Amino acid sequence: MPFPRTRRYVLKLGAATMASLACPALVYAQDTTVIAPADSTGSPSRHNTASFRVHHWEDHFPNLQKGAILCDLESRALHYWPEDDSQHLIFPSSVPRSEELTQTGLTEIVLKRRNPTWIPTPNMRALDPTLPESIGPGPDNPMGSRALNLGWQYYRIHGIDDIAKIGRPASSGCVGLFNDHVEHLFELVEVGTQVRFL
Repeated sequence: MPFPRTRRYVLKLGAATMASLACPALVYAQDTTVIAPADSTGSPSRHNTASFRVHHWEDHFPNLQKGAILCDLESRALHYWPEDDSQHLIFPSSVPRSEELTQTGLTEIVLKRRNPTWIPTPNMRALDPTLPESIGPGPDNPMGSRALNLGWQYYRIHGIDDIAKIGRPASSGCVGLFNDHVEHLFELVEVGTQVRFL
């Protein structure tokens, strides 16, 4: 769906990493400003080339108590609304590799972890017994710099170890974000924030 002509597109400025400059977070604020990915010339894009769908929190949540996160698996984007409904953040994401690995429905954040340790799930280990028992914090950690554990066992919203995963079906069920994006989201959300996988 195209944005109404009354909305402006502006390039996100600030201390973003090179990865996020290639595909920065989008912001849909109540003042109708949209921060969109830059095109190849560095100018703000006038089109939704990443095919993000416009969502309204009211269509997915009864309220914004403790904020709300919508993981749109089809358009590979994570939407966030704070409790005061002052803005609408949209982040490009990775999604599960297959339908069998995909959980949908309503859950919530149950734990926030900085610099998490990654431990393969039993299913991952069954498929690949050569996986390490765990990988500690660092650039090779598949969960990146932050993890938001969900109410479903083994499901997380987390950072990534490989920026090529963003925008692709690349996970065993989790939703992955650029590390600077998940670090930003991590500071905004709290335990109890509502999450819907759609």
